[in-house]
Amino acid sequence: MAARPPSLPTLLVCALLACGADAAPAVAQDVAQDNERVIRVGDARLRVIVEGVADRERVDELQRWLAECADAALSAYGRLPLREAKVLIRQSRARDGGIRQSGRRGDPSPVPWGQTRRDDGVSVLLYVRPDAGIDELRDDWTAVHELSHLFHPYLGEDGRWLAEGLASYYQNVLRARAGQLDGDEAWRRLDAGFARGRNSGAGMPLGEIGWSRASTMRIYWGGAMFWLEADLALRRERRLDLDTVLSRYSRCCLDSDSEATPEEFVAELDRLGGGKVFTTLFRRYAAMREFPPTQNAYRALGLDKQDGRLRFSDRADAVRLRRAIMQPRAAAAR
Repeated sequence: MAARPPSLPTLLVCALLACGADAAPAVAQDVAQDNERVIRVGDARLRVIVEGVADRERVDELQRWLAECADAALSAYGRLPLREAKVLIRQSRARDGGIRQSGRRGDPSPVPWGQTRRDDGVSVLLYVRPDAGIDELRDDWTAVHELSHLFHPYLGEDGRWLAEGLASYYQNVLRARAGQLDGDEAWRRLDAGFARGRNSGAGMPLGEIGWSRASTMRIYWGGAMFWLEADLALRRERRLDLDTVLSRYSRCCLDSDSEATPEEFVAELDRLGGGKVFTTLFRRYAAMREFPPTQNAYRALGLDKQDGRLRFSDRADAVRLRRAIMQPRAAAAR
């Protein structure tokens, strides 16, 4: 989740995505202050700050957890998309103002809320449950979701479905590549997300929904389906992948205050990838009032839903494609 400060045209729903390298560079970690750790990758750095926690062991645990999330993303992609960003970790309370603002008061999740702001540099804010242990935190998807938007510019309300869709797609893909999820389980979680989006029903065109909470599932998972289809089309038509194109965008066009309309963003991705994959899909998806069909993508991936369960074909081309998306980059069939 990301929020736009009232006086600033800035949004970027978090993340530590980094693309385009087969092997991750060395990651250095320095403790700068009592509650701050700096993760350095080349000339880029991510500041991890734990706020309002006096217990030294808990501070170390939370910093270690976030460092693992960062390392997982780096293992898959190899570099940070921005020169500098920071992550603020706070422990939630039942009456915590952040939880009230998120609309998830009483949420039992280990990480009930996350937000990214750009009013003072790029800041990722994560609320964690005070009694959430390290294993619970590692099993939670929120931090990886929130560490998956640094790879796009601020896209405005009309582009929210693109932003949230990218994070929803990569929260599963990155965790699988890092070994935090089994590859088949990552596909099951994507399929479950698509089902939630489909069950939310029809409504306004996807490109016009903006911040409507009533259509949250269609925004997140219809957007995720867009990025999955784009990834598949790039692999089929351009012998590229989504990671490579987003990495090129990061190098040429992305900084901490980048803004673009959705149309400008997808046009630039097409320029960097060649062809019209993104703009063609964008026109179709932005006009959709219902959840996008999954049949063609599932057929290519060898996925089939039977009796409510996702089945996996052993067809060689489908197995290679599923592995290419979900396996660690160095091990994937390229």
